[in-house]
Amino acid sequence: MKRILEMTEVLTNAFGAPGYEDDVLEIIKKYATGMKYERDSINNLYIYFNEFDEKKPTILLDCHSDEVGFMVEHIEENGSLKFLPLGGWHTGNIPAMSVTIKNNKGEYIPGVVASKPPHFMTDEEKIKLPKMNELSIDLGTSSYDETVNLYGIEIGNPVVPDVKFSYDEKIGIMRAKAFDNRIGCAAVLEVLKKLEEEKFSSSFNIVASISSQEEVGLRGAQVAAQRFNPDFVIVFEGSPADDSFQSANKAKGKLRGGVQLRALDASMISNPRVLEFSKNLAREKDIPFQVIVREKGSTNAGKYHITGRGIPSLVLGVPTRYAHTAYCYASLLDTEAAVNLALECIKRLTLEKVKEF
Repeated sequence: MKRILEMTEVLTNAFGAPGYEDDVLEIIKKYATGMKYERDSINNLYIYFNEFDEKKPTILLDCHSDEVGFMVEHIEENGSLKFLPLGGWHTGNIPAMSVTIKNNKGEYIPGVVASKPPHFMTDEEKIKLPKMNELSIDLGTSSYDETVNLYGIEIGNPVVPDVKFSYDEKIGIMRAKAFDNRIGCAAVLEVLKKLEEEKFSSSFNIVASISSQEEVGLRGAQVAAQRFNPDFVIVFEGSPADDSFQSANKAKGKLRGGVQLRALDASMISNPRVLEFSKNLAREKDIPFQVIVREKGSTNAGKYHITGRGIPSLVLGVPTRYAHTAYCYASLLDTEAAVNLALECIKRLTLEKVKEF
């Protein structure tokens, strides 16, 4: 528990807009001590639990390293920044947000998404949502020259929310940005470390793909799927929780309700045989779980399950309140449930079982 907590804190605090996940990957490399890893051109990081043998079947553990963010589109004469979204944002959640811009020198520059004080708003402005192109980031500067020459800001610089991790041990709840999907990264690392500690030996290759650019189209996963063409995939995700705005009997994404097993989203109808296999394991091992059906949203499994002849894919979600906003809540208990169910799946899978899916 302490290790997951520590890894989640360090990973969520890291800067990792889509396409700019380098800081996150450097942290993951430090935790993957003793394991072989390599990075590809799209910024996927592959970690090999055991020696890869082309003749053996492969289990791939996937998580994505990026978080929803922005990119500087234009620098105004007054020094403020116009920006475009990287990933799915609702514009109502953006004004007054504290942000960090990473310039080309690798420096982190603080800013605030400008929010017009009510004193200056018209009655119409007070009741309507702003459009993305009406928003700007204020660094506190007053001119183009100050922004560019003092802070080294350039068009194309990535931006993420400026939020620091905290943990309430009374209720076992974490608060941070980027649980989608640094909490998945922490879970993958914990699975690998537990297998290593148990000196686990497998007839499968076990590979982790820390995939890039999920928030802008599942791009890293598509590359990983083509590269490895695995026989089974477990996708870890920080999945939206709905328990803060749904009644108890309707909510399917409850904090402390256990790992989410995803039956449907916009990118995949889950293989029912895979779902049944994982549910039976969870019941047998007393691992708390909840099944969710979502009209919208997607995970990297959306790419894996239609690669080649079709790869059996299991999504293990950690319920995350207020996903795709600056401040999110998630439960340590749910994270552990995802780790434990993944471990049981890995230990029970055989090539014969995979062929049954």
